[in-house]
This record gives sequence, C-alpha cells and structure tokens, in this order.
Amino acid sequence: MDSLSQLLLGSALSATAAPARHRRAALLAGAALGTLPDLDGLVISALTQDPVLLMTWHRGPSHSLFLLPLLAWALWWGFKRLKGRVAEAPRAWFWAIFLPLFTHPLLDAFTAYGTQLLWPLPVHPAMWSSVFIIDPLYTVWLLLACVAAWSLAARPLARQLLMVGLLVSSSYLTWSLAAKAMVDRAAQATLAPMGLADAPRFSVAQPFTTLLYRVVVMTPDGYLTGDRAVLVDKGPMQFQTHSSDVATLQQLQDIPAVHRLTWFNRGYMRARVQHDQLILSDLRMGMEPDYSFNFAVARQEQGQWQALNMPERLRPEATGALSRDGITRIWHQVWQRALQGSTP
Repeated sequence: MDSLSQLLLGSALSATAAPARHRRAALLAGAALGTLPDLDGLVISALTQDPVLLMTWHRGPSHSLFLLPLLAWALWWGFKRLKGRVAEAPRAWFWAIFLPLFTHPLLDAFTAYGTQLLWPLPVHPAMWSSVFIIDPLYTVWLLLACVAAWSLAARPLARQLLMVGLLVSSSYLTWSLAAKAMVDRAAQATLAPMGLADAPRFSVAQPFTTLLYRVVVMTPDGYLTGDRAVLVDKGPMQFQTHSSDVATLQQLQDIPAVHRLTWFNRGYMRARVQHDQLILSDLRMGMEPDYSFNFAVARQEQGQWQALNMPERLRPEATGALSRDGITRIWHQVWQRALQGSTP
C-alpha cells in the first residue's frame, strides 16, 4: 500500500497497544515503524541500478514474516534498556512495536505488486490483489482516528476511536476480498465454456475503487482482459483478446532478467519485439495499452538474441491507468454502469 496508509496503520496500532499516558509518543513511533520496511528501496538502490532487481527485491527481506518479529524484539529490547517509556510498560510497548512492523507486509500483500512474506523460502510473492495500492476508502478511517487520538491524548475515547478506525478499515479489506471472489466466480463461469477453466488468471482492483476489477487470463498465444463492475454487471463477462510473443519469451527463459521476472509475477507478462528488443510488460499493474512496469531485457543481432548487460526500464506513455484519461475511463465504467444497470 501507499506510504500514508502504512504510516497511519502503524500509528493506530501502536497507539492502541501503548499505555494511554504514552499515546502521542506511540502515534509517532507507530508512524515510523509502519514506514520502516519500505526503506529497503534505499538499500537496494545503493547496491544495484538494475531495474529488474530493484523491482523484485523490493518488498523482499524487509517484508519477511520470519525476520520482522526478530527486528521487533531487537528494537523492543534496545529501547527497554534505555529506561524510558518502553521500560515503564514493557509488555504494552512490545505490542506497540511488533504490530506496526508485522502488519506492514500483510497490508502490502492485499495489492498486486508482490510481497515476499515467506522470504527466504523460494516461493512466489503474495499478491492477493483485492485493493489498489492507493485506496482512500481504506485510509480515511485511519486518518480520522489518528487525528482524533492525537487531540484526545490520554482520554479513554481516543483508544475507542482508534479501535473503530481499525475495525472499519479492516472491514473494508474484508469487503475487497468478497468483491474479488465475486469477480473470480463470474470469470470462471465465462471461461469454462471457452475451454479456459484451468488457464492461469488473476483479478485486480482498479485505481481507487473496489467496485471495478480487471481480469487477465493467459492463453497459449497471448492473453485476455475483461472487467467487472461488482455490484452492477450480470451475466457472462466479455473478454478482449491480446497477442504476446509467447514463443520468444519461452525461448529466452534462461536469461536472468526473464527468469527473475517470471518468478516474481508468475508469468503474467506481455512479450513484444520492438526495435529488435524484447520488451516485457507486467500485466498486473496498469491497463491496455500501457502498463506501469516495462523492461527491455534482450536484443536481437543478426538473428540471435543476446541478453542486455543491464535491463532497461521503459516508462509508459501517459495513457495508462494512473493518467487522467485512464482514471476517467475507470470511473466512467463504474458510474455509467451503476446508473444504467447494464452489463458491459
């Protein structure tokens, strides 16, 4: 999720767990702890400029559910030895430190990016993809609760409001999983008669909403895309067909960048050859025709493919999901369908 959401979640959890007399200090500490795992980007960028490694190592070790409890314990032990607030209430402050760190990767896993919850185990990153990376309807309740808690300080009402904010925001995440499940069932019902019941597919929330989801289905020669307005659309889904250079992608699987990306995004990629370069686009983030992550990974010279010494990240044009036109298209789909009560 975005940094603001992580900061506010950490603040709310820490301030709920800490003693009332320490509430404002816990709000600040939780904000710092809720942001801490994402500082891995600074470390990675200091070690490499390879854009594929920068992408696939982000949300890696610093988001591991094996390592974060150890970090929480080390921080708690260190601060307890300083004889300050943590020493005054060690049990409460253990949870005030542990919860912001431990929940950070769990919240990230609700997005499509990919979070390596079980690092260093060689498993695919978690990508539950039920919410977009920025969703105001998740964040606003935490913001209101934290502002109220800062104003009320040690008063009992502050903790109650924090718990309400956490409950409402968590309920929104639960709703997102239910909405995604409805979309997945609709996709399955449409794809089964097409002979694609077992085809790899995923669904992902569109920017700033859990009312519209996009479904991508991988096929032997490309992929299909379709969208579903959760509370409005009825009947079979409609899918559009898109081509991908699957043969070249399979041929070049041994190239380290291709292998790494395939592991990271589970093969949800579009491959195309442009100007004698193989360009891979991550289908999980963005929309047709532009995607947020595009990498040139190999070049064809005299009929032979050679891996680039350094993969190149290519910026999408300003027609993607987060452009003004892209967002307009998304909300047009949601509200027009809601008003008309019709299928796409």
